[in-house]
Amino acid sequence: MALRTESGVEMLERYLQQQHELLPADFYILRRIKSTFDRLAPPYEPPESGSLEAYEQQICDCMRCPLGKSRTHFVFGAGHPDADLFFVGEAPGYQEDMQGEPFVGRAGQLLDDILKAIHLQREEVYIANVLKCRPPENRDPRPEEIQECEPYLIRQIRLVAPKVIIALGRVAGNTLLRQSSPLRELRGKTWNYEDTDLIVTYHPAALLRNDRLKRPTWEDFQKIQEKYLT
Repeated sequence: MALRTESGVEMLERYLQQQHELLPADFYILRRIKSTFDRLAPPYEPPESGSLEAYEQQICDCMRCPLGKSRTHFVFGAGHPDADLFFVGEAPGYQEDMQGEPFVGRAGQLLDDILKAIHLQREEVYIANVLKCRPPENRDPRPEEIQECEPYLIRQIRLVAPKVIIALGRVAGNTLLRQSSPLRELRGKTWNYEDTDLIVTYHPAALLRNDRLKRPTWEDFQKIQEKYLT
C-alpha cells in the first residue's frame, strides 16, 4: 500500500496549529526565566575597553542610581593612563561636580603640593573617586551607591595597573576595605585591593582643618616614595 505524503499546505497548517497550542505556555515560561535572570544577574558591565578615554565614553551617561539625576558633571577621573600611583577619594565635592574633575578645590591644591614634595606632578599620577557623582550636601556614600559605582573604579584600576592605590581619608579606606575602622587603625599598613597594594592616609581636606595631621601624612608619603618610586 502506498504511503500518503503530507502536502506543503498540510505541513504548514499543522505547524501553525502547534504554534497556536504551544506558544502561550512557552511564552509564559520564557518570561518567567527572563524575570528570574533579571533579578539574579549582576549590574550591567560594559565590555572591556582598551583605553580610559573609551571607557569614560561608555559610562559617562550612567543613571544606575539617583545621584545621576542630581549631578552637574560625571566625574570620571584624571591623570596618567599608566600611573604608578592611583589616588582614590570618596566622592566628588561641589567644585568637582561643577568642573567635572577630581580634587580641584583647596584640597586638590594641597594634594598637588604634597605630590611636588615627592617630585611628582598631578599629570604623573591618576586620581579618581569611589563615586562618580556628588552626593547631596557632600554626605558619605551610601551602600547602594557604592554597589553600583565601585565596578567603574575597579575597571579604571585594571586599565591603569598602578603599583599602589592610595585611599585618601577614612571613608575611602573603609569603603575599599569593607571595614568600619578609625583612620589610625588603617594607616601604617599595606593592604590589598583588587590584587594591588593599598595604603590609607589622611584626606587633604583633613589637613586643611588640622595642621597636626600634616606630619603623619608626610610620613606616609615618604614611605610611598621610598617603596614605589625608587
